[in-house]
Amino acid sequence: MSEVLKLGVLAVTVAAASAVGAAAVVALAPKPIALRAARAEAPVASILPGAASAHVPQAIRKAGDGHYWADGEVNGRTVRFLVDTGATAVALTPQDAQRLGIDPAGLRYAYRVVTAGGQIRAASVKLASITVAGARVDNVDALVIEQGLDTSLLGMTYLGRLSRFEAGRGGLVLQP
Repeated sequence: MSEVLKLGVLAVTVAAASAVGAAAVVALAPKPIALRAARAEAPVASILPGAASAHVPQAIRKAGDGHYWADGEVNGRTVRFLVDTGATAVALTPQDAQRLGIDPAGLRYAYRVVTAGGQIRAASVKLASITVAGARVDNVDALVIEQGLDTSLLGMTYLGRLSRFEAGRGGLVLQP
């Protein structure tokens, strides 16, 4: 299910729901994947102290809203993510894409995306790298969602390439 997303090759479905409970289904074509969006006002999770070594995974604390929020470094710039293990792909808002040097107006929005608010489109992009809590992954496939996504989502095109990720009492551990 977490196959590499390529324009015209793989059709997927994306579901988005906000942290306050509003749900939206985003369809990129027939094969389902889930993306859940949350309100941008939710607090960013803090990284647990210690574990600065590359050999020891860092953990992201669960925020008061029950979600894992993390600041990641994408192509050398900071992006605030909602960590979403149910999302097949990393999904970027147009604003985050633009801050990363991607021109949303110049993208080919080849995927039809259907939400509770109507149809929108998504474009496939390749990110040079994403680093969250010290865990770096290079050449990450992602989607830029044309509209309707409140915050960028850290999905399985990043998480699935880690050697391990695990949620426990101490937080969400990401290990490269």
